[in-house]
Amino acid sequence: MDSRQRFGKYRVEREILDEQRLEDVTQRKTYADIHPSLTERLKNSLRCSVPKLKRSVVSSFPVLYWLPKYSIWDYGMPDLVSGISVGIMHLPQGMAYALLASVPPVFGLYTSLFPALVYFFFGTSRHISIGTFTILSIMVGSVTERLAPDEDFLKRNGTNFTAEVDISARDSYRVQVAAAATVLGGVIQVLLGVVKFGFVGTYLSDPLVRAYTTAAAAHAVVAQLKHIFGVSPTRVFGPMSVVYTLVDVCSLLPQTHLPTLVVSSVTIVLLIAAKELNSFFSAKLPVPIPVELITIVAGTLTSSYAHLNTNYTVSVVGEIPSGLSSPSVPDVSIFRKVIGDAFALAIVGYAVSISLGKTFASKHGYKVDSNQELVALGLSNAVGGFFQCFSVCPSMSRSLIQETTGGKTQMAGVASALIVLVTILKLGPLFQELPKAILASIVLVNLKGMFKQYSDIVTLWKSSKIDLVVWLVTWVSSLLLNLDMGLAASIIFAVFTVIFRTQMPTYSVLGNVPGTELYVDIETHREAKEIPGVTIFRSSATMYFANAELYLDALKEKSGLDISKMIIYKKRQEAKMRRREKRKRAQKAAKQLSGPSECLVEEEIGSWKDTNIDETDKEGHGLAERENGTVFVIPTTPRTPDGESRWEYLKGGDPDCTSIDWMSEEQDGDTTTLGSSNEDTVSRDLERVSLGSLGKWTWDIHSIILDLSPSNFIDTVAIKTLKNIFQDFSEIDVDIYVTGCQATVVEQLDHGDFFSETITKHHLFASVHDAVLFCLNNQCMLSTEVDM
Repeated sequence: MDSRQRFGKYRVEREILDEQRLEDVTQRKTYADIHPSLTERLKNSLRCSVPKLKRSVVSSFPVLYWLPKYSIWDYGMPDLVSGISVGIMHLPQGMAYALLASVPPVFGLYTSLFPALVYFFFGTSRHISIGTFTILSIMVGSVTERLAPDEDFLKRNGTNFTAEVDISARDSYRVQVAAAATVLGGVIQVLLGVVKFGFVGTYLSDPLVRAYTTAAAAHAVVAQLKHIFGVSPTRVFGPMSVVYTLVDVCSLLPQTHLPTLVVSSVTIVLLIAAKELNSFFSAKLPVPIPVELITIVAGTLTSSYAHLNTNYTVSVVGEIPSGLSSPSVPDVSIFRKVIGDAFALAIVGYAVSISLGKTFASKHGYKVDSNQELVALGLSNAVGGFFQCFSVCPSMSRSLIQETTGGKTQMAGVASALIVLVTILKLGPLFQELPKAILASIVLVNLKGMFKQYSDIVTLWKSSKIDLVVWLVTWVSSLLLNLDMGLAASIIFAVFTVIFRTQMPTYSVLGNVPGTELYVDIETHREAKEIPGVTIFRSSATMYFANAELYLDALKEKSGLDISKMIIYKKRQEAKMRRREKRKRAQKAAKQLSGPSECLVEEEIGSWKDTNIDETDKEGHGLAERENGTVFVIPTTPRTPDGESRWEYLKGGDPDCTSIDWMSEEQDGDTTTLGSSNEDTVSRDLERVSLGSLGKWTWDIHSIILDLSPSNFIDTVAIKTLKNIFQDFSEIDVDIYVTGCQATVVEQLDHGDFFSETITKHHLFASVHDAVLFCLNNQCMLSTEVDM
């Protein structure tokens, strides 16, 4: 079937609509109708009713919306199975990621318990699993080790310090630091959510987040090398710390503790093999095999019966207290030391949470409230901090397990929390002989997915070079400047790329697709035809203060009209004509007193000096150096006895030298279109000096249409630029029209004093086609008047 028959045709017959006529036809509402006054908005916010109160309470406590509708028969068993599966994953990950946070493993179990219970009441996502996360654990660990280094907790032997570290005091203070950073980060998240600042996560683009997590994975690997090889490198902080630590670890490799290395190697090999088998048989297994849990149990039993700690000095987890710790208020004096880290934790945690939440929400057809998610995550962190938890957010691996095993609601999170609770109360002491090397191996194997993100470099190279630069800058800055400063530098750079792209948009001249009302770029479409006498100019970005001057430069370049030089040339000619008129009057008066012959010679010499077409401008450039866009007027025949001569338009650039020489020898008058020497004629011509009398555009442009359809706002600098465009081009008899303005842009133009007696809403049109038709009709009317 022919494409034209498949898509069909349509024909619309209507009047040409400018902005004023469009407002009359559509009865556009006024600004006051759309935007209530401050008093009215304040009254509405303070007005209370039962439905409004109910909506407010339900939006703040989402559990009140879905829990009364919860069906045990439909959701009970899937949520239970899913919760048990996720709870089993919480145990090894909680203890392993506690090592990343540089706190005792039991606090990783606390972190897997309390925040999940808080999220149950306030969260809106049904499938994410709140708890420990690799990246946040690394970030917390960098804070705790910076504020509580081993050197500050050396034991005293009388008046001297020994090389032995007071591990109990060190770990206690690190827990306080982690709790303080977590509470402060949670408070920041709650405040941002209350003021509806949930959109802040949108500033973290996907390439930025993926590069940041990839760099964080590299930090995690370096941090775990000491447990893998059984060495004790010097902890370095600040920029380049990961490089210095890696160099130190490499220098200590000859001192590797072989039993620890054997435990790590065996664990890594078994974990990788088991995970690959898990993936291979995933379609046949109802639930994934809990590889990490099996590894921890087997490692604990092996360590207990082989006495790895006493016989081979393999470092183990140590004492794990049973029972829950009582809540305590964090040390507020630490807040000022961790405020920057807390803000980074808040932003990164929310970015991961909202991205996962929206992914599952779109897949299962429900909505996630970004602001409420920010509040829920903040409360989970703030409340968890009082129970010595460190920062939390959803984990991709646990969330996928919760979703694939049939989890339906947030009840799955409660079930997983119960598994962790039972472990803390009854089973915790059983893991005291677990080697730390096994936990470090679990961390390394779980980072495999993040290291696969290096393939983004190839993908982004093919799709977007700018996104690739963002990825690389984020990775390098996060790796070398540490995670907090690296995140700030990455966000700033990403914002600058957006600004750069708005400063360097695509400028194009549009042409008409024959037989349609569509207009496309004539440089990229062969069949697009430029409208004679009309230039349609469009920018691919919003015009604002950062690119307004570039917009004007591009308009000059695309239209070929160097408006500045043309106006200067016009003003010079006007000044010459005034001087000539004044001189002619003086010469006429002198003619009456003296002989006519002497006056005539003086007049011709003075006239030629003023109007020599080969004269130089102020910069010393001759006419031959003028821009190609301007066309100048020269006589092609000598002046006839009646004072008239024939004129020719020549494109500016290098005029014909023979013509200039001919003019120098035979010219008998002025080199302007004002051929008459009559005083009244000169006075009238002086008032109508225009493009036609000074020079002419090669394509005879009479109208320029500015398509502002890509603009969603306009600032004062852009408004001033538009006004200057209208004024400057009117000097050379080129009409300016604007099309495609959104209602908000029209309002901003109105409030910015854009409209005046010379610039009205009749210069704004609903579409490019309306403006083109108006220009052509207007030009036809002017031509008819001239002919008449």
